[in-house]
Amino acid sequence: MGKQNRPKSTLFVVTVLLTSLSSPLAAQLPDPDGRPADMSKPVQVYILMGQSNMLEMGKVRGGEGSLEHAVKEKGLYPNLIDEDGNWTERKDVRYVRVMGSGGPGKTRQLNNEWMTVKGQKIGVEIGIGHQIGEAVDAPVMILKSAIGNRALGWDLLPPGSEGFEFTDSKGVTWVHPGYKGSPEKWKKGEDPKPIGWYAGLQYDGDVARAKAVLAELGKHYPGARVYEVAGFCWWQGDRDSRSAALAGRYEKNLVHLIKQLRKDFNAPHAKFVCASLGQSEKGDTDGGGKILEAILAVDGESGKYPEFKGNVASVYTHPLSQGSGSGSHYGGNAETYMNVGNAMGEAMARLVKDD
Repeated sequence: MGKQNRPKSTLFVVTVLLTSLSSPLAAQLPDPDGRPADMSKPVQVYILMGQSNMLEMGKVRGGEGSLEHAVKEKGLYPNLIDEDGNWTERKDVRYVRVMGSGGPGKTRQLNNEWMTVKGQKIGVEIGIGHQIGEAVDAPVMILKSAIGNRALGWDLLPPGSEGFEFTDSKGVTWVHPGYKGSPEKWKKGEDPKPIGWYAGLQYDGDVARAKAVLAELGKHYPGARVYEVAGFCWWQGDRDSRSAALAGRYEKNLVHLIKQLRKDFNAPHAKFVCASLGQSEKGDTDGGGKILEAILAVDGESGKYPEFKGNVASVYTHPLSQGSGSGSHYGGNAETYMNVGNAMGEAMARLVKDD
């Protein structure tokens, strides 16, 4: 990939001016120095979970909306390319991605490399990895375990979650199961007929796949022997937003998710960052608005959950999104994925630094 003939300092100024309108970050990160991390320190693991928008959906090549266009034509994210116009590579941040449908097993390992732009698509891991890599003086692993089209209130329901009843707009009352219950819902008074899926099956699988990576740490971070789960990044909610019952339950489920993930990974002090659906604005009353309200409620600065102060942060992504919505993966716009990733990474870095 070629690079425009202009000084790096000019590119930096242009970046600040352009991104200041859509992002609080202005992407003011230096180029990676190419040096490995201090391997005498435990690897700091940041686990990324969610549904399809947590996957790689931002296009790398093409015209307007691609990462190449954002970097070459608009001067954004200068830390992603070197002086020769090649994608930079962080030697202090490892990126590992695993995926599987349902419970433990059937795992596909899709990435296991130093953090760089690779292939045809990117996700929020690029921004998150660069932000944390600059902030943390230790080896970093960005570990993604996620698959698309999953609801927190059903597929990703954490262990210990209780069932509930919901009366729809037609006056019909439905029973929604707690963890390991099946099917997804049934009319009150009827006998549930279990299916080959249960509430929380995807949660169990995603957690197990992440743990399997950590069990073979040296295979995924060369030279590493010790790790610490330092944080979780969560970007999800589209599937739940389409159900009045699940959207209304989202805050309760999200609070339990934060606590359960910390418990399951034996990481009581791990930080947690969650991001809203980009199309939803403050004040919206639809399903997406309910998801946004829930995400803002768990922020440690909201005051609603005092135990989350200083260790949970929420990112309001509407000002960062470049159009379209979560249901269509923001039209594959790479700037949306970079902006949201940078914001989530900066929020996580701030929590870690303030600890």
